Amino acid sequence: MNPSIAFIGGGNMASSLIGGMLAAGTPPESILVAEPSDDQRQNLSQQFGINTSANNLDVLTYDVVVLAVKPQVLQVVCRELANAEDAAGPLYVSIAAGIRSNSIERWLGGNAAIVRCMPNTPALLQYGATALYANTAVTEEQSKQAEDILQAAGITTWVDDETLLDAVTALSGSGPAYFFLLMEAMQTAGIELGLDSDTAKQLSLQTALGAARMAHESDVSPAELRARVTSKGGTTAAALASFEANGFNEIVSEALRAAYNRSAELAEELGQDNE
Repeated sequence: MNPSIAFIGGGNMASSLIGGMLAAGTPPESILVAEPSDDQRQNLSQQFGINTSANNLDVLTYDVVVLAVKPQVLQVVCRELANAEDAAGPLYVSIAAGIRSNSIERWLGGNAAIVRCMPNTPALLQYGATALYANTAVTEEQSKQAEDILQAAGITTWVDDETLLDAVTALSGSGPAYFFLLMEAMQTAGIELGLDSDTAKQLSLQTALGAARMAHESDVSPAELRARVTSKGGTTAAALASFEANGFNEIVSEALRAAYNRSAELAEELGQDNE
């Protein structure tokens, strides 16, 4: 039997998850979105045929509540739910970046089953990568429910230590921007070498897509794939030698460490109680 699923917040990520769930066979009548915008509620209802509401408390009759709001308003939303009699009833799945499960549980009044997730933006195209962490109140059945929801937007993996979500944030959460930066740099370099902007863009994007598919579908490591396309004394070897000489690996390592540290800092900042 499919669980009933409610979302608080009807933005892009919620829409992506809803679209994926419907495509996987979830009945639209089992989904509710609580959203303050009249226009957004109407759009969601027309696009997906799901239930909508302007009242956040309506979500408490559902099996799973997905907290799909901005981190800055999550505390207000949770404290509103905490004032209701059935606040501890549903499984809460938070996709709000940076806020730890103990803060969410405290704001909900305690004793809540919480799965915290770190998706990334390709989830909007069902190509996401999401890591999940469950607190001790989450049952095996609820873990499966949370996993099914996030798998509608791509691949999922579980971590046993919530602090590892800071590493996930550094790697996959922020990771799409790193690849965008490389694409941007390659396009610029191609133009500097004489290509027109459209050609440089087309070639860099298709090369990125092709390399990602090769790595994803291959049974060997990226290191082995790199070795296979690098002929001794050739053009690729010259480019890779330049990367190495300029500290490419160290640059990437330091960048992820900076993202990791900032993720931990934000968890502390966003998890504070508002006065």
